[in-house]
Amino acid sequence: MLRVGLTGDLGSGKSTVARMLAERGAVVLSSDEMGRALMQPGQPVFAAIVARFGEGVVAGDGTLDRHRLAALAFDAAHPRVDELNEIVHPAVLEEQAKQVAELSSTNPHAIVVVESALIFSTTHAPEGTWRGRFDRILLVEAPEEEKVARFVDRIAAGRTLTAEEREGFEADARRRLRVQHLTGYAGDCVVLHNDGDIEQLEQQVDAVWKELKVAEAAGGGR
Repeated sequence: MLRVGLTGDLGSGKSTVARMLAERGAVVLSSDEMGRALMQPGQPVFAAIVARFGEGVVAGDGTLDRHRLAALAFDAAHPRVDELNEIVHPAVLEEQAKQVAELSSTNPHAIVVVESALIFSTTHAPEGTWRGRFDRILLVEAPEEEKVARFVDRIAAGRTLTAEEREGFEADARRRLRVQHLTGYAGDCVVLHNDGDIEQLEQQVDAVWKELKVAEAAGGGR
């Protein structure tokens, strides 16, 4: 098995790369999806978040108000993102390890891609650093303005935004980007540049996929 980490800032296009890798045969695990499942009512992570951040982060339907929680976590004056990470990250990393271990026994020659924005930045990994959890790291990079635009488009979900709404979402994106700082790790990664059209990205993914298949066949994983 080859264990591959796939990371990038918000709006970089890592989910697009994850989809392309899945189309080529990779088993893709999404940290975001794991986190959402663990943050559902009844889960220990949900209870811990409410205890730390207060009942104000609970929406009318009893689920977490993710926008309210994000506003608190990424508040410019009093950021609390590390408090949130301290609760969520260990649980997500434990779930990652569990799923990878299961795949190792059922599909020992799989190329498993874990999509996560926080491979480098988390300080809550129970197994230590990212070097012990992955055999390869893929980093998706894109110009900041494109990352901001993609974030805003995703939040808008097809809805026409007012100028005030767009300005607020853009400011939110820039706040989040300031706490990620992934470019300093490029030397440890295979870098994919998402600054052209989709065909150019497909070509890069094709080349990377061939390299990953060779590495797995040669026993480059664990």
